[in-house]
Amino acid sequence: MGGAVSAGEDNDELIDHLKEAQYIRSELVEAAFRAIDRADYYLEEFKENAYKDLAWKHGNIHLSAPCIYSEVMEALDLQPGLSFLNLGSGTGYLSSMVGLILGPFGVNHGVELHSDVTEYAKQKLDFFIRTSDSFDKFDFCEPSFVTGNCLEISPGCSQYDRVYCGAGVQKQHEGYMKSLLKVGGVLVMPLEEKPCQSESGKSRLVQLPPPAVRSLQDLARIAIRGTIKKVIHQEAVNKHGNGLQTAPSFNRRRARRRRRMETIVCLDKEVFASRISSPSDDTSCGDLEDEWQDEEVTSPPDPKPEPPVNFLREKVLSLPLPDPLKCYLLYYREK
Repeated sequence: MGGAVSAGEDNDELIDHLKEAQYIRSELVEAAFRAIDRADYYLEEFKENAYKDLAWKHGNIHLSAPCIYSEVMEALDLQPGLSFLNLGSGTGYLSSMVGLILGPFGVNHGVELHSDVTEYAKQKLDFFIRTSDSFDKFDFCEPSFVTGNCLEISPGCSQYDRVYCGAGVQKQHEGYMKSLLKVGGVLVMPLEEKPCQSESGKSRLVQLPPPAVRSLQDLARIAIRGTIKKVIHQEAVNKHGNGLQTAPSFNRRRARRRRRMETIVCLDKEVFASRISSPSDDTSCGDLEDEWQDEEVTSPPDPKPEPPVNFLREKVLSLPLPDPLKCYLLYYREK
């Protein structure tokens, strides 16, 4: 069984558990996980399971367990401005979290075998951009998704700083996966499992999008939004000090069951492979359930917090600017 989270717990509480179990270890990864609600990537009738540390599959739609995604994010060692390729990009949940770290000058591409899942990912991405207040807290590298077999990428496509393949890769395809990396790049993938299979059975080269060049208009929007964020931050510092809050602590033991996931770093013509710890099963992280259920909550529940204020949106709307320009700075978002 996977590590179920008690009823009523939300995305933040799931992440608190993953931090305590040391699946999430860095501030960048934590911020990305908190910014995107995992439940938004579930079909409505299955959302009650969104905050359990379990994989979910319905038809061709698939989400790995949160502990898997957190280990992958940590292993990729993401930094702003890098290029990322997600082989088997699925719902786009992982790609969107990666995009929050890469920033506006990164590259974020995904290849998905099933066309219906590609469309699902595009819908979820559009929903995040249009409706989530978290979007305004980051400079986002928007993912681009294409449909195709991850083993049939055109040899003329660019190489990437970071590559992740969620599907099992047989040993004979290891060299092909390494060829997608730039020198010094990082590849994370499971080895010696069932490889990707073509949806149609026909060989067809996958053409990935070329690295996009930002327009002057986009650069201006990024710069203006960045300046406004700095002003908001300085106003908060002047009013409340540095505004840092201590993260809630939990007296839980570390999860123990792990499997091995391959991390490969390419340096010039040599490849150094190392192994990192990763949960034992993509469908579960067994001991988390036992650890979380072992402890009873003795303190009274905190009062329900007020919804966070979108300070960037409020500041933009308060500026003496034409409404079309305000809408442009806010990405024509609904909220």
